[in-house]
Amino acid sequence: MIFKEFKEYVIAACKDAGITEYELYYQAGSSVSVDTFQHSINEFSSSRTGGVCFRCIVNGKMGYASTEALSAEQANAIVRKAADSATVLEAEEQVFLGEGGQEYEPLNIKPYALPTTEELISKVLETQEKIYAADPAVIDGCQTQGILEQSEIAICNSKGLDLSYSNSVSGLIAVAVVSNGQEMADDYQIKLGKLDEIDTDALVKKAVESAKVKLGGEPAPTGQYPVVFNPDAMSSLLQVYSSIFSSEAAQKGLSRLADKEGQIIAAPIVTLVDDPFHPENPEPINFDAEGSPTHKKNIIEKGVLNTLLYNLKTAAVAGKKTTGNASKAGYDAAVGLRPFTMYLENGDMTEEALLAKAGNGVYITDLSGLHAGADPISGDFSLQSAGFMLCDGKKCEYVKSFTVAGNFYDLLKNITAIADNCCLPMPFGMTTFGAPSVLVEGLSIAGK
Repeated sequence: MIFKEFKEYVIAACKDAGITEYELYYQAGSSVSVDTFQHSINEFSSSRTGGVCFRCIVNGKMGYASTEALSAEQANAIVRKAADSATVLEAEEQVFLGEGGQEYEPLNIKPYALPTTEELISKVLETQEKIYAADPAVIDGCQTQGILEQSEIAICNSKGLDLSYSNSVSGLIAVAVVSNGQEMADDYQIKLGKLDEIDTDALVKKAVESAKVKLGGEPAPTGQYPVVFNPDAMSSLLQVYSSIFSSEAAQKGLSRLADKEGQIIAAPIVTLVDDPFHPENPEPINFDAEGSPTHKKNIIEKGVLNTLLYNLKTAAVAGKKTTGNASKAGYDAAVGLRPFTMYLENGDMTEEALLAKAGNGVYITDLSGLHAGADPISGDFSLQSAGFMLCDGKKCEYVKSFTVAGNFYDLLKNITAIADNCCLPMPFGMTTFGAPSVLVEGLSIAGK
């Protein structure tokens, strides 16, 4: 049974049960993944997941039930189970359903037909051979992965919401492993888009060159330096600390930004954006998990915290309007919060000019141990790093196995320059993070 038919059965079951406030949330997706080992395919996977979550309000309490089976029997069952669950709830809290009749920005999705499995396998093998042929330093261990994904979301409720969304994504991941005879290094690059339009030569070249740069090198000298985070490294920091901009985290005491809206929290050159419609976002969407319209917003604007991210519940607690950032990790998950495409806005100088401004310092390209070494609540971080020393504003010797330490809240205030090279390295789950290169003062380096 398709969702549209199932929806009608649920609506009828609600009418029979006398339930007047309800919501049905549908999420489904399929994926195909192909992986190589040496010169052949070593792994193939294909899956389809999804289901529906039904919520209803009974005597002011929100009941939940979910199912993967779309049938008339299950339509009646989830309505009954959700109503029963509402009657046993003891928690006293406000509950919400999205309003119908709202205006939504038109989506600029350009749908394209996904390749066949045979075409995907062919492209993956072709890319794998290009990695091996790219450089004499390349050794066994290289990997190419091809992905095909389709997703569907639909929401309808008793308040007139009736929304749907579908999208498809394909892409390649190239992993290059290199050696100089004494040590090995690796790097990966990812590119999403139509497979026949992906420049695999450029993808492979970047992966191999980035891996080769990591050969050799010693720890950076211990001290305090001007530090430049390149776009990849700064995007990684944003991803780890993105939760501090959640109103839910702030209301639970898990972010130091509680009650800071309207206050200066960053350097005046810092503007942090969340944009559901960014052209590099592989999954643009014009409604959130509660059916509220999504929109572009400046979270930080010229150093001032404009807004945290809200859903209906956290907005009501704060006496504000939702920012359209409600999310669900899966069809049966609780409603939470997430950004869509979070990125630092470009500055007004080239990276070369930014390095010249830094003078002598450290240029960081890689951060590791992000979950163990970064604390989103306190903002403190101590992270294994790699990159280059900066000598008179130029990248000089490669350095690795050193630690950069500081505090993310202080880091935002100590950004003294931002380059104009913003890029979005890769999605993290359903969110994409991006940044240009940034120059930060006052960070500690622990190396040799």
